Amino acid sequence: MVKILYYDCFCGISGDMNLGALIDLGVDQEYLLGELSKLNLDDEFEINIKKGNKMGIAGTKVDVIIKNKYSDYKHSYKQHYRGLKDIEDIINSSDLNKNIKKLSLDIFMEVAKAEAKVHKKSLYEVHFHEVGAIDSIIDIVGAAICLNYLNVDKIIASSVQLGGGFVKCTHGIIPVPTPATIEILKDIPVKKGIVEFETTTPTGAAILAANVKEFKNEIDFRVQKIGYGLGTRDLKIPNVLRVYLGIEEKEEITRQFILETNIDDMNPEFYSYIEEKLFQKGALDVFKTPIIMKKGRPAIKLSVLVDEKKEKDIIDIIFKETTSLGIRKFDVEKIMLKRTFEKINTKYGKITIKKAYYDGKIIKYKPEYEECKELAVKNDVNIDRIYKEVYIVGESIVDDK
Repeated sequence: MVKILYYDCFCGISGDMNLGALIDLGVDQEYLLGELSKLNLDDEFEINIKKGNKMGIAGTKVDVIIKNKYSDYKHSYKQHYRGLKDIEDIINSSDLNKNIKKLSLDIFMEVAKAEAKVHKKSLYEVHFHEVGAIDSIIDIVGAAICLNYLNVDKIIASSVQLGGGFVKCTHGIIPVPTPATIEILKDIPVKKGIVEFETTTPTGAAILAANVKEFKNEIDFRVQKIGYGLGTRDLKIPNVLRVYLGIEEKEEITRQFILETNIDDMNPEFYSYIEEKLFQKGALDVFKTPIIMKKGRPAIKLSVLVDEKKEKDIIDIIFKETTSLGIRKFDVEKIMLKRTFEKINTKYGKITIKKAYYDGKIIKYKPEYEECKELAVKNDVNIDRIYKEVYIVGESIVDDK
């Protein structure tokens, strides 16, 4: 089974509506507030969470209220116009877990890249304007906390309603969508003009761009829960963000690509360095096959599995770091079993096992190699004994599921 979160953006998406929708869906409020306090910004904001309705649709309204409104200009500037480095420092110095930190920074990076392109500046020269304000920081980190809490396998969204008309911002009165918003949403299906109001903000757009792997208006999974996040304005349509939590009772099929090149004239010592760079840039898998080319020349076929978003980055590395003059590209589908991780206790120590499911049942499991290696060294035993102990303990756990 595949656990799915679906964003129905018929009235767009903003950071506060997203928080409201995910809380309405079931994210624990106390958990969210406790995690947000790890940012060490409690003196700057407070959160008001309440139930309400829009055009008869009941949901949750979230307001982030800024506590400190400084009269001094420099303080005001610092409060409302943090840059990427400031935000990275706040997040990285916090006690949030690694996954939440990564999700938060991924969302901010979507905004930074868009702002940098629109204003023709580098990433670290850009000030985030409204998105650098404390309320937007809470919206974005809060989104990461909620998504980590839900722990879904896949996030899908409908086409995104942008709204219409004009909006007042730091640079003056500009048309909807704002340049940053539409830059973030490039290559994502959008709609425009249902109301004369900005229905999708840069924060909302970035949450989708950083997390959603598939955009489609049809749903083909079993809906288990529904949540509604309420907007502030009263519009001619319900100003709400609707989210669904459901399950897809089949194995996950993802569209990926294989990039492939034959190399017969490169120092073989370079391969490990290149492989490391490929993984750092988002390669899903890298493998090397010994082959014989024309005239009997031995060579290596370098194959890299990637998704569409990372394709350009991987091609750049292959051309810049290898002697390749050409790359073959194959469109492939990958069928993925659902996987979960669980810690088990053995007489040698705790070890993480990865369990794989087919038709809703566990069909195989295996321990994490690095943890087995550590325990083998620590206990001065053969690694084979660690593996055997894992399978003895693991059988009873699997049989109970």
